[in-house]
Amino acid sequence: MESFDTGALWLQVSARRVAEIGWWDGHRVVVMPETPTPGEARSLARQLLEPLHRRWAHVQAVAEKALELSPAVDEQDRELLVVAAWLHDIGYSPDVRDTGSHQIDGAAYLERMGYPDRLCALVAHHSAASYEVAHRGLADRLAYWECERSPVSDALWTADMTTGPAGQRMGYPERLEEILERYEPDSVVARAMTAARTSIEIAIDETMIRLERAKFS
Repeated sequence: MESFDTGALWLQVSARRVAEIGWWDGHRVVVMPETPTPGEARSLARQLLEPLHRRWAHVQAVAEKALELSPAVDEQDRELLVVAAWLHDIGYSPDVRDTGSHQIDGAAYLERMGYPDRLCALVAHHSAASYEVAHRGLADRLAYWECERSPVSDALWTADMTTGPAGQRMGYPERLEEILERYEPDSVVARAMTAARTSIEIAIDETMIRLERAKFS
């Protein structure tokens, strides 16, 4: 069933939620991009990352953890959280790599695919990316996407930063220690992760508080 209201076009499908699909710009319907389903996101991530065996293992585990953390976010955002988890590291793929910042490269790829700005921004800014990107001299590129600080971004950061490079479960202190051992002390990643520690700890703490509250709601 279609209805027009103050220039906006809405599509209502029986047995499905009402979804905004676009708007009328005075001449034509401008269709809004759609967020991929978790299954579609998994397929894309697998296509791009499966050859990078450890990275693919990490991403699968992050998506699983994001699903476990999903009660910490609003119901309408739970699927988005899992989708972002599947796609957060696609910038490591040789087919996607451009600037050398996997956060920016992944977000730019998703934008070229026509996916929504919010998903692109979650990927661009995941796990306090601004610290690493600044060290790479790419802060202006990252600023193209608005940094969302929300239960969704907090849960995404938590899933990523409590999952090891081969998909193993670990606490954040252990994860940070693992990163600092894997990279040279003066490397961009080591310096950025050290600087980002407080921001990541806050995101994790907030997520765990929300998750605990969700048990009683």
